[in-house]
Amino acid sequence: METRFLETFLLVAEHGSLAEAGRRLGLTSAAVAQRMQALEDEFGTPLLSRSGRAVAPTAAGHAILGSARNLLEDLRHLRALVLEGSMAGEMRLGAISTAMTGVVPPLLSRMRQTAPAIDLFLLPGTSAELYEAVRQERLDAAITVRPPFPLPKSLCWHPIRSERIILIAPPQEEDGDALELLRRYPLIRYDKNNWGGKLGERWLTDNGAQVNNWVELDQLEAISVLVSRGLGVSILPDWTPPWPEGASAARIPLPGPATFREIGLIWPRNSPLGRIVEVMREALGQTA
Repeated sequence: METRFLETFLLVAEHGSLAEAGRRLGLTSAAVAQRMQALEDEFGTPLLSRSGRAVAPTAAGHAILGSARNLLEDLRHLRALVLEGSMAGEMRLGAISTAMTGVVPPLLSRMRQTAPAIDLFLLPGTSAELYEAVRQERLDAAITVRPPFPLPKSLCWHPIRSERIILIAPPQEEDGDALELLRRYPLIRYDKNNWGGKLGERWLTDNGAQVNNWVELDQLEAISVLVSRGLGVSILPDWTPPWPEGASAARIPLPGPATFREIGLIWPRNSPLGRIVEVMREALGQTA
Protein backbone atom coordinates (compact mmCIF):
# COMPACT_ATOMS: atom_id res chain seq x y z
CA MET A 1 0.00 0.00 0.00
CA GLU A 2 1.27 3.46 -0.92
CA THR A 3 1.55 5.52 2.25
CA ARG A 4 1.15 8.65 0.08
CA PHE A 5 -2.37 7.47 -0.72
CA LEU A 6 -3.21 7.24 2.97
CA GLU A 7 -1.80 10.72 3.56
CA THR A 8 -3.93 12.02 0.70
CA PHE A 9 -7.01 10.31 2.13
CA LEU A 10 -6.46 11.98 5.50
CA LEU A 11 -6.18 15.41 3.87
CA VAL A 12 -9.33 14.87 1.82
CA ALA A 13 -11.22 13.70 4.91
CA GLU A 14 -9.97 16.66 6.95
CA HIS A 15 -10.84 19.34 4.39
CA GLY A 16 -13.82 17.73 2.68
CA SER A 17 -12.49 18.58 -0.75
CA LEU A 18 -10.39 16.89 -3.41
CA ALA A 19 -9.38 20.30 -4.74
CA GLU A 20 -8.18 21.54 -1.33
CA ALA A 21 -6.24 18.35 -0.69
CA GLY A 22 -4.68 18.74 -4.13
CA ARG A 23 -3.75 22.37 -3.44
CA ARG A 24 -1.94 21.37 -0.28
CA LEU A 25 -0.13 18.50 -1.99
CA GLY A 26 0.65 20.31 -5.22
CA LEU A 27 -1.55 17.91 -7.20
CA THR A 28 -4.54 18.32 -9.50
CA SER A 29 -8.00 17.23 -8.33
CA ALA A 30 -7.85 14.47 -10.93
CA ALA A 31 -4.59 13.14 -9.47
CA VAL A 32 -6.10 13.15 -5.96
CA ALA A 33 -9.17 11.32 -7.28
CA GLN A 34 -6.92 8.69 -8.88
CA ARG A 35 -5.12 8.14 -5.58
CA MET A 36 -8.45 7.74 -3.78
CA GLN A 37 -9.71 5.30 -6.40
CA ALA A 38 -6.54 3.21 -6.07
CA LEU A 39 -6.91 3.17 -2.26
CA GLU A 40 -10.57 2.19 -2.46
CA ASP A 41 -9.72 -0.57 -4.94
CA GLU A 42 -7.13 -1.91 -2.50
CA PHE A 43 -9.58 -1.91 0.42
CA GLY A 44 -12.36 -3.20 -1.80
CA THR A 45 -14.90 -0.65 -0.53
CA PRO A 46 -15.67 3.07 -0.94
CA LEU A 47 -13.90 5.26 1.61
CA LEU A 48 -15.40 8.57 0.46
CA SER A 49 -18.90 9.65 -0.45
CA ARG A 50 -19.23 12.44 -2.97
CA SER A 51 -21.93 15.12 -3.21
CA GLY A 52 -21.00 17.60 -5.94
CA ARG A 53 -17.58 18.97 -5.03
CA ALA A 54 -17.91 18.06 -1.36
CA VAL A 55 -16.65 14.73 -0.08
CA ALA A 56 -16.89 13.00 3.28
CA PRO A 57 -15.67 9.67 4.67
CA THR A 58 -18.04 6.74 4.42
CA ALA A 59 -18.58 4.48 7.42
CA ALA A 60 -15.58 2.46 6.23
CA GLY A 61 -13.55 5.65 5.80
CA HIS A 62 -14.33 6.78 9.34
CA ALA A 63 -13.38 3.35 10.62
CA ILE A 64 -9.81 3.62 9.32
CA LEU A 65 -9.14 7.33 10.03
CA GLY A 66 -7.57 6.87 13.46
CA SER A 67 -5.57 3.79 12.50
CA ALA A 68 -4.32 5.48 9.31
CA ARG A 69 -3.04 8.48 11.30
CA ASN A 70 -1.32 6.21 13.82
CA LEU A 71 0.22 4.06 11.09
CA LEU A 72 1.69 7.04 9.23
CA GLU A 73 3.00 8.54 12.46
CA ASP A 74 4.62 5.24 13.46
CA LEU A 75 6.25 4.92 10.05
CA ARG A 76 7.67 8.43 10.26
CA HIS A 77 9.03 7.75 13.75
CA LEU A 78 10.63 4.53 12.52
CA ARG A 79 12.34 6.39 9.69
CA ALA A 80 13.52 9.03 12.14
CA LEU A 81 14.96 6.38 14.49
CA VAL A 82 16.83 4.69 11.64
CA LEU A 83 18.28 8.03 10.57
CA GLU A 84 18.83 9.42 14.08
CA GLY A 85 22.12 11.24 14.26
CA SER A 86 22.43 11.41 10.50
CA MET A 87 21.79 14.40 8.25
CA ALA A 88 19.20 12.59 6.15
CA GLY A 89 15.50 11.93 6.32
CA GLU A 90 12.09 13.39 5.59
CA MET A 91 10.67 16.46 7.30
CA ARG A 92 7.12 17.78 7.03
CA LEU A 93 7.21 21.57 7.31
CA GLY A 94 4.22 23.92 7.33
CA ALA A 95 4.36 27.64 6.58
CA ILE A 96 1.98 30.57 6.34
CA SER A 97 1.58 32.06 2.86
CA THR A 98 3.90 35.05 3.30
CA ALA A 99 6.60 32.79 4.79
CA MET A 100 6.26 30.49 1.76
CA THR A 101 7.48 33.32 -0.48
CA GLY A 102 9.64 35.37 1.88
CA VAL A 103 11.23 32.95 4.38
CA VAL A 104 11.07 29.46 2.88
CA PRO A 105 12.99 30.02 -0.41
CA PRO A 106 16.21 31.26 1.27
CA LEU A 107 15.76 28.56 3.93
CA LEU A 108 15.59 25.85 1.28
CA SER A 109 18.60 27.30 -0.49
CA ARG A 110 20.63 27.22 2.73
CA MET A 111 19.52 23.71 3.69
CA ARG A 112 20.30 22.42 0.22
CA GLN A 113 23.88 23.48 0.84
CA THR A 114 24.21 22.23 4.41
CA ALA A 115 21.90 19.20 4.48
CA PRO A 116 21.11 18.06 0.92
CA ALA A 117 19.91 14.60 2.02
CA ILE A 118 16.96 16.02 3.98
CA ASP A 119 13.71 15.73 1.99
CA LEU A 120 11.21 18.46 2.81
CA PHE A 121 7.45 18.19 2.36
CA LEU A 122 5.91 21.69 2.45
CA LEU A 123 2.34 22.37 3.55
CA PRO A 124 0.75 25.86 3.38
CA GLY A 125 -1.92 26.96 5.85
CA THR A 126 -3.00 29.51 8.41
CA SER A 127 -1.11 29.83 11.68
CA ALA A 128 -3.98 28.22 13.61
CA GLU A 129 -4.17 25.27 11.21
CA LEU A 130 -0.43 24.70 11.24
CA TYR A 131 -0.18 25.03 15.02
CA GLU A 132 -2.81 22.35 15.44
CA ALA A 133 -1.05 20.10 12.93
CA VAL A 134 2.23 20.44 14.87
CA ARG A 135 0.47 19.88 18.19
CA GLN A 136 -1.04 16.67 16.85
CA GLU A 137 2.36 15.76 15.32
CA ARG A 138 0.97 15.66 11.79
CA LEU A 139 3.73 18.16 10.97
CA ASP A 140 7.29 18.07 12.26
CA ALA A 141 7.53 21.87 12.42
CA ALA A 142 5.86 24.99 11.07
CA ILE A 143 6.66 28.63 10.40
CA THR A 144 3.76 30.59 11.89
CA VAL A 145 2.73 33.74 13.68
CA ARG A 146 3.45 33.45 17.40
CA PRO A 147 0.31 32.06 19.07
CA PRO A 148 -1.73 34.61 21.06
CA PHE A 149 -1.65 32.29 24.09
CA PRO A 150 1.05 30.56 26.16
CA LEU A 151 2.58 27.56 24.42
CA PRO A 152 2.14 24.16 26.07
CA LYS A 153 5.33 22.66 27.46
CA SER A 154 5.20 20.01 24.74
CA LEU A 155 6.05 22.58 22.05
CA CYS A 156 9.11 24.75 21.37
CA TRP A 157 9.31 28.19 19.73
CA HIS A 158 12.19 29.85 17.91
CA PRO A 159 11.67 33.47 16.75
CA ILE A 160 12.68 34.29 13.17
CA ARG A 161 11.67 37.91 12.59
CA SER A 162 9.32 40.66 13.78
CA GLU A 163 7.07 42.52 11.34
CA ARG A 164 5.69 45.90 12.33
CA ILE A 165 1.93 46.41 12.00
CA ILE A 166 1.37 49.33 9.62
CA LEU A 167 -1.32 50.99 7.53
CA ILE A 168 -1.05 50.37 3.82
CA ALA A 169 -2.78 52.88 1.55
CA PRO A 170 -2.98 53.68 -2.18
CA PRO A 171 0.47 54.72 -3.45
CA GLN A 172 -0.45 58.41 -3.88
CA GLU A 173 -1.11 58.66 -0.11
CA GLU A 174 2.52 58.17 0.91
CA ASP A 175 2.54 61.33 3.07
CA GLY A 176 -0.94 60.78 4.53
CA ASP A 177 -1.96 60.52 8.17
CA ALA A 178 -3.06 57.03 9.25
CA LEU A 179 -6.14 58.10 11.22
CA GLU A 180 -7.29 60.51 8.53
CA LEU A 181 -6.87 57.85 5.81
CA LEU A 182 -8.89 55.38 7.87
CA ARG A 183 -11.73 57.90 7.97
CA ARG A 184 -11.52 58.68 4.27
CA TYR A 185 -11.07 55.22 2.70
CA PRO A 186 -13.01 51.97 3.09
CA LEU A 187 -11.24 49.55 5.42
CA ILE A 188 -10.16 46.24 3.91
CA ARG A 189 -9.85 44.14 7.06
CA TYR A 190 -7.28 41.44 7.58
CA ASP A 191 -9.41 38.58 8.92
CA LYS A 192 -9.84 39.24 12.63
CA ASN A 193 -9.96 35.49 13.30
CA ASN A 194 -6.42 35.21 11.94
CA TRP A 195 -3.71 35.54 14.60
CA GLY A 196 -2.04 38.35 12.66
CA GLY A 197 -5.42 40.01 12.07
CA LYS A 198 -6.08 40.15 15.81
CA LEU A 199 -3.13 42.56 16.18
CA GLY A 200 -4.71 45.09 13.83
CA GLU A 201 -8.07 44.72 15.53
CA ARG A 202 -6.45 45.39 18.89
CA TRP A 203 -4.86 48.59 17.56
CA LEU A 204 -8.20 49.80 16.16
CA THR A 205 -9.90 49.16 19.50
CA ASP A 206 -7.14 50.72 21.61
CA ASN A 207 -7.08 53.87 19.48
CA GLY A 208 -10.82 54.25 18.95
CA ALA A 209 -10.25 54.67 15.22
CA GLN A 210 -13.27 55.58 13.10
CA VAL A 211 -13.45 53.23 10.14
CA ASN A 212 -15.69 52.50 7.18
CA ASN A 213 -15.75 48.70 7.01
CA TRP A 214 -15.97 47.25 3.53
CA VAL A 215 -14.59 43.72 3.10
CA GLU A 216 -12.65 41.18 5.17
CA LEU A 217 -10.03 38.80 3.73
CA ASP A 218 -7.51 36.34 5.13
CA GLN A 219 -4.95 36.70 2.31
CA LEU A 220 -2.39 39.48 2.75
CA GLU A 221 -1.36 39.30 -0.89
CA ALA A 222 -4.93 39.83 -2.11
CA ILE A 223 -5.44 42.74 0.29
CA SER A 224 -2.28 44.47 -0.94
CA VAL A 225 -3.50 44.23 -4.55
CA LEU A 226 -6.87 45.80 -3.66
CA VAL A 227 -5.17 48.63 -1.79
CA SER A 228 -2.71 49.26 -4.62
CA ARG A 229 -5.70 49.79 -6.93
CA GLY A 230 -7.09 52.49 -4.68
CA LEU A 231 -10.01 50.46 -3.33
CA GLY A 232 -9.27 51.05 0.34
CA VAL A 233 -6.72 50.92 3.14
CA SER A 234 -5.73 48.11 5.47
CA ILE A 235 -3.80 47.41 8.67
CA LEU A 236 -1.29 44.66 8.01
CA PRO A 237 2.11 43.36 9.09
CA ASP A 238 4.94 44.70 6.92
CA TRP A 239 5.79 41.19 5.79
CA THR A 240 8.93 39.79 4.21
CA PRO A 241 9.18 40.54 0.45
CA PRO A 242 8.33 39.72 -2.22
CA TRP A 243 4.94 41.40 -2.38
CA PRO A 244 2.65 40.56 -5.33
CA GLU A 245 3.90 41.82 -8.69
CA GLY A 246 2.43 45.23 -9.48
CA ALA A 247 1.13 45.78 -5.93
CA SER A 248 2.43 49.23 -4.98
CA ALA A 249 1.15 50.63 -1.69
CA ALA A 250 2.18 53.40 0.69
CA ARG A 251 3.44 51.99 4.01
CA ILE A 252 2.42 54.37 6.78
CA PRO A 253 3.36 53.95 10.48
CA LEU A 254 0.49 53.77 12.94
CA PRO A 255 0.44 56.32 15.78
CA GLY A 256 1.25 55.17 19.27
CA PRO A 257 3.51 52.36 20.47
CA ALA A 258 4.60 50.04 17.68
CA THR A 259 2.92 46.64 17.42
CA PHE A 260 4.69 43.69 15.85
CA ARG A 261 3.71 40.34 14.37
CA GLU A 262 6.32 37.80 15.43
CA ILE A 263 7.13 34.99 13.00
CA GLY A 264 8.85 31.87 14.23
CA LEU A 265 9.42 28.13 14.03
CA ILE A 266 7.30 25.84 16.20
CA TRP A 267 7.93 22.12 16.74
CA PRO A 268 7.29 19.30 19.26
CA ARG A 269 9.80 19.33 22.12
CA ASN A 270 10.40 15.57 21.97
CA SER A 271 10.51 15.31 18.20
CA PRO A 272 12.53 12.36 16.88
CA LEU A 273 13.73 14.79 14.19
CA GLY A 274 15.43 17.03 16.74
CA ARG A 275 18.76 17.03 14.85
CA ILE A 276 17.09 18.11 11.62
CA VAL A 277 15.08 20.80 13.44
CA GLU A 278 18.34 22.14 14.86
CA VAL A 279 19.82 22.33 11.37
CA MET A 280 16.73 24.21 10.23
CA ARG A 281 16.99 26.65 13.15
CA GLU A 282 20.59 27.38 12.22
CA ALA A 283 19.63 27.89 8.57
CA LEU A 284 16.82 30.27 9.56
CA GLY A 285 19.26 32.28 11.67
CA GLN A 286 21.51 32.68 8.65
CA THR A 287 18.70 33.67 6.28
CA ALA A 288 16.58 35.97 8.52
